Amino acid sequence: MEKAKRQGRPAAASTKADTSTAQSNPFEVKVNKQKFQILGRKTRHDVGRPGVMRSRAHKKRTQTLLKEFKERGKSNVFKDKRIGEYDNKISPEEKMMKRFALEQQKKFEKEHIFNLNEEEDLTHYGHSLADIEKLDDIVDSDSDTEEKGMLSEELTAAHFGGGGLLRKKSLTGQQDEASGQTKSRKELIEELIAKSKQEKRERQTQRENTQELTEKLNSDWKEIQSFLLHRTSRSETEKQVEEKPKPDEYDIMVRELGFEMKVQPSNRMKTEEEVAKEEKERLLKLEADRLRRMRGEDEPETKKTPKHMSADDLADGFLLDKDDRHFLSYKDGKPNIEDNENEMNEKEGEESEEESDVEPESVDSYSDCEDDMEEAHISEAQERQIKCNKNKLQTKAQSSIREAAKLELPYLFDAPDSFEQFKALLSEKPIEEQLLVIERIQKSNHPSLAVGNKAKLEKLFAFLLEYVGELACMEPPELKAIDSLVPTLYNLCQMFPKAASNHVKFILQDAVHDLEKIQEVKSCMPFPGLKMFIYLKIIAALFPTSDFWHPVVTPSVVYMSLLLTKCPVTTLQDVVKGLCICCLFLEYVSLSQRFVPELINFLSGILHMAVPNRKEQGYTLIYPFGSLKNQLDLLVVSEKADSETWQKQSFPLHMISRLKEKSRTEMNHLRLSCLGLCLDLIKRCAAMYGSLPSFREIVQPIEILLSSHMPVKQYPKLLQELCDDVLKQLKVKGQYCPLVCEKKKPVPLKLFTPKIVKVLEFGRKQESNKKEQERKRLIHKHKRELKGAVHEIRKDNQFLARMQLAEIMERDSERKRKVKQLFSSLAQQEGDWKAMKRKKF
Repeated sequence: MEKAKRQGRPAAASTKADTSTAQSNPFEVKVNKQKFQILGRKTRHDVGRPGVMRSRAHKKRTQTLLKEFKERGKSNVFKDKRIGEYDNKISPEEKMMKRFALEQQKKFEKEHIFNLNEEEDLTHYGHSLADIEKLDDIVDSDSDTEEKGMLSEELTAAHFGGGGLLRKKSLTGQQDEASGQTKSRKELIEELIAKSKQEKRERQTQRENTQELTEKLNSDWKEIQSFLLHRTSRSETEKQVEEKPKPDEYDIMVRELGFEMKVQPSNRMKTEEEVAKEEKERLLKLEADRLRRMRGEDEPETKKTPKHMSADDLADGFLLDKDDRHFLSYKDGKPNIEDNENEMNEKEGEESEEESDVEPESVDSYSDCEDDMEEAHISEAQERQIKCNKNKLQTKAQSSIREAAKLELPYLFDAPDSFEQFKALLSEKPIEEQLLVIERIQKSNHPSLAVGNKAKLEKLFAFLLEYVGELACMEPPELKAIDSLVPTLYNLCQMFPKAASNHVKFILQDAVHDLEKIQEVKSCMPFPGLKMFIYLKIIAALFPTSDFWHPVVTPSVVYMSLLLTKCPVTTLQDVVKGLCICCLFLEYVSLSQRFVPELINFLSGILHMAVPNRKEQGYTLIYPFGSLKNQLDLLVVSEKADSETWQKQSFPLHMISRLKEKSRTEMNHLRLSCLGLCLDLIKRCAAMYGSLPSFREIVQPIEILLSSHMPVKQYPKLLQELCDDVLKQLKVKGQYCPLVCEKKKPVPLKLFTPKIVKVLEFGRKQESNKKEQERKRLIHKHKRELKGAVHEIRKDNQFLARMQLAEIMERDSERKRKVKQLFSSLAQQEGDWKAMKRKKF
């Protein structure tokens, strides 16, 4: 009832207003007809007034939205944030103190944000109190005046005009005595400058005098103080030492941190392009040096290191001592020692003659002249011989340097265009030099140095793959060289992955086509040679094997599975090849743990070949072992003496290419080694596939073979232990856990209670509870409010658009009015001018 009363009041008011409007203007009233009349339901919107509501909304928008639109570019709000400005409880002194404290706090936070454990610097008139206590009156510059902030009357009068009386006084006092005229502005400024300079000089001299007096006073005080000094006794010094406080642990740590090594900034990391450019420049320089050595040219003068000179060397070129060195000469390939001894004896004789007394004048002077001439001829011949020997030694050294330079590898190589060129570069060179040549080809043709280098290095990858295949086909194969070339292949594959994958895919396609051709001729597929095994091994090193699908690895896996299923095992060499493929399969699948049924089938077939009696099998053989009859005894070992002398050994890779003829004992040892490798592979497969739900059914044929058919007791102890380990692992991994029901609480029986349905009003869903009804009511209300908000926003936008259009129209009309006014004034002027012109004529 209360709800009905509350709702009834505004309805009555609206009816009154509606009746009044209906009486005033009946055309503005809109009547909402109802399809059905329901008893007891009160309708709210029977009668509507759209015109009145529209005018109200327009008026409201003009008061609110239009006002905001007109004041959209204004910001005239001013806030007074001074401390205590409008607080009557705080005195003016407290206000000033608080403002000063806040200002000092902001200044301290900005200037001393990183200073720790330092006191605040107290100031007085902008100067530090600590500096004032030192009494250091040192002037920073000569331009500072004692009267800071003070300007003379003349300066203010000259530059700023000064006051009225001051201006008159300065002008009357500055008249020329001779002519009685006033001075110009320039002359006044020059006088002011001269006067200021003179005052500055006087202040400077006064400052110098005071400084001299203070220095003299300090010196006198030091002289007097020396007389006042007295020595302290040992007891007093010991007491002073004892009184000194010991440093705290914190102070010790701070001092130690001051002496610690600080991290020095390092140079930035160079990009790959910069490193390649520097490497190319270095190789160019080394190649130029090698070519210069091949031509026998000397090093340029710029590279020669200067000779060491002592500090006492005057560099005047005079030799105070004699040069007692003698040159080494050769004669018929042997050192000429006699001539050197004769030369030394002659020098000693000359020295002795100089030191001896002077002979009498009776000695014939002509004979002395002849002796001197003979000695001169001998010395010239010796010098010529020495020069010839020197030249011979230099030519020999140059020839040896040239030969060594010719034998050196060039530092720059052009990328080969064909495999023949590439093979010619590497032919007749050891593997170390081959790797060096390939490395220099890469550095000389880096992709960042030129545009076409990328294609050249992609070709280099293909040439390397082909070269690896040739090394594998040699007799014996160069496995060490192949192993050393794999890192180069990996680097090129990382640089150009797409091109590398394309080249490897072409190799796999060719291998499959070759197998198909052989199958057409011989109706069976043979196992490939060592070349393809090495390629498969390289693929596992170059590309990721853990991907679900890979453009190179996936075809390789398909190719290996094709070999295990299509190639028949007819010889021991085929067994070795198949086991090698199994090893490669496990390497490919070690990360992804993908199940390979061909692998398990081949290993079970290899074990079947070691069974002597095959009457009752209990398992089925699948191709290629099911079709074989005569070759199923390849791994049967009947000699017990051979099994006793067997030792476990690994298979060399050259056995894949060619199996040499061996004795019967060696062949039995090879059979036992194949069985041991097969058991190791089964063990690894059990560890990998043990988590599969169908593992027991997968390994059931292998378990039957090992437990009941194979003659394990005839094998060596090592093989027996390996068989036992494999059987244990297969049984442990292949056990099933019995199904057990989960323990749960008993579910109680359902109680059939009567379903009570409320009789709701017409038009609502009756099969919904109160919570669902409330949720639906809120959803309906939200939709209605959203629709109303969208409607209001649309009307606001229309209103703003109308206001903007009105402003634009008003501006345009005002502009048109002004243009018309201008045109009318111009027309009037033109008419007046023409009228004047007519009067003249």
